[in-house]
Amino acid sequence: MRPGPTLGVEEEFLLVDGSGRLAAAGPEISEQVEDLDGQVEHELRRCQVESATAVCDTIEEVVEGLHALRDRLAAKAAEQGLRLLPSGTALMADDRPPRFTPDVRYHRMAREFGGIAQASLTCACHVHVSIPDAATGLRISNHIRPWLPVLLALTANSPFHNGDDTAYASWRHVLWTRWPSAGAPPHFDSVDAYESTVEALTTVGAAMDRGMLYWDIRLSAHQPTVEVRIADVLPTPTEAALLAAIVRGLAAQALDADPVAKPAPEVLRAWLWRSARDGLTGRCVHPCTGDLVPAWQAVNDLVASLELGDDAEFVEQALAGVRASGNGAQRQRAAHDKSEQMTDVIDALAWSG
Repeated sequence: MRPGPTLGVEEEFLLVDGSGRLAAAGPEISEQVEDLDGQVEHELRRCQVESATAVCDTIEEVVEGLHALRDRLAAKAAEQGLRLLPSGTALMADDRPPRFTPDVRYHRMAREFGGIAQASLTCACHVHVSIPDAATGLRISNHIRPWLPVLLALTANSPFHNGDDTAYASWRHVLWTRWPSAGAPPHFDSVDAYESTVEALTTVGAAMDRGMLYWDIRLSAHQPTVEVRIADVLPTPTEAALLAAIVRGLAAQALDADPVAKPAPEVLRAWLWRSARDGLTGRCVHPCTGDLVPAWQAVNDLVASLELGDDAEFVEQALAGVRASGNGAQRQRAAHDKSEQMTDVIDALAWSG
């Protein structure tokens, strides 16, 4: 029995050379990866690539699709002496500013947003869940919204930036929220309210168009999906699929339940800051109570509340793996602690298939 709506997962990666420095080969590598069940696309910077699975019914299809895409990208990168790096932020400092991908839209973004665009080099994981209509998508968005800090804590994978430990588990989240259209979405009472907000953002230029609505949850501009964008890119396909299964469980739950909380935007922003800082090693806000609790308690309570259907066994096993080895941020720091060399972190993270 199919456990719920269909899924698609997008992943963004960095390309680095043998010394760990960013490599401006994204467009060339993207164009060489063909004939896949999924797609590979250009990203904002030449040192990035993005992949997207085909529409998937099962979590097994998600894992297989992500593996295949990563393997092909890593193989093409290796042909040029490069490595595919699933990290939310750049690990090594570089005196050369990463170049923008030659694209009219990307260069317009650079002109319009200046230093924000120049400093925005981050990699995320986005989960698409199929919806029948916009109203259903907003119901799902409202339901997932208070759980965003828990999802962020689970998926944090960017403690280092340009050679330094930021003291955050997800520095990507901090960097990303500088965009004027980024952050947690409002709680929307209607499709009209959503459309009015979109119009206000695009009218003032905070977003050039719907594709630049950078909320942590949004209605897709091109597909009949709601897109959850809270996570750093994950170290492995299994962890990305774990996120997808939990998001699908929340989407199914939203059809039968009201949101557990409706935090004001400034309050939810503070909740997310705490999760970006602590990740899984500290505390995050439990949306059911508003109290700070150990992050794992909030994760366990979230998963226990979901009817996961055929995804249940996969989620249990994948969560056990994260409990045993830590999330991406914990594993990055553990790799660095061995010799205090960023190259050890890159060696631990780089995808080799």
